[in-house]
Amino acid sequence: MNAKSAGHTTADGRKIGGVLMEMKNITLRFGGVTAIKDISFDIREGEIRAIIGPNGAGKSSMLNVISGFYVPTEGEVWFKGYKRGPMKPYQVARLGIARTFQNIALFDGMSVLDNIMTGRLTMMKSGLLSQALWIGNAEKEEHAHREKVEKIIDFLEIQNIRKTPVGRLPYGLKKRVELARALAAEPKLLLLDEPMAGMNVEEKEDMSRFVLDVNDEFGTTIALIEHDMGVVMDLSDRVVVMDYGKKIGDGTPDEVRNNQDVIDAYLGVAHD
Repeated sequence: MNAKSAGHTTADGRKIGGVLMEMKNITLRFGGVTAIKDISFDIREGEIRAIIGPNGAGKSSMLNVISGFYVPTEGEVWFKGYKRGPMKPYQVARLGIARTFQNIALFDGMSVLDNIMTGRLTMMKSGLLSQALWIGNAEKEEHAHREKVEKIIDFLEIQNIRKTPVGRLPYGLKKRVELARALAAEPKLLLLDEPMAGMNVEEKEDMSRFVLDVNDEFGTTIALIEHDMGVVMDLSDRVVVMDYGKKIGDGTPDEVRNNQDVIDAYLGVAHD
């Protein structure tokens, strides 16, 4: 096994595998504006990988490249050892990539359960007519998908709101429902766009626990954008730091914390 594909075990016993996704010399331009400039990094199987940086650094653009929403102007995206070309959202989902959004994207008029069920859509094999009329295998398939969803509801401790319309929920619980919907797709790679944004201390503690549990119990690889440096340093195995579309740091939380370029651009700690 070569160094690039070799894995290791973390201090808390979690297994980090070989490279799951690799971003190779990614550049992204919008007209005359360069959002990302020649950035390379990888995401290893089983790890929690953070992408941080000041506002306008290009973090969300990078997450959109990882998710397949943006196609890079230059460079290559590799997933599971294969070069990934332009893809439709449903193809990305079937590939094993799911995400949450900085601005919550749920169906307010639908119940928590029904919102989470939409995360299973790409896995449903029955035709639309069969599903509408509940004929053939549609009923059996519906029960199987609902069973999966109920396990996620139990896992995220939202049993008491499962029939509540999402529009009635407080912000922190909406964030948890969105995480549940992403998990319903059984992703190999879960992308979290500022999962703690707008939360109070207690809600952040709950979400941090769930992120760690998803990674530990499901073995899900996680890439996240987050502004709360306490959360980032506590959760992440490795951190890549962006500033003005460039990569200025990449390593363990301790390595990034002590990187002078990162300190100068972002963390704001005084020089020794």
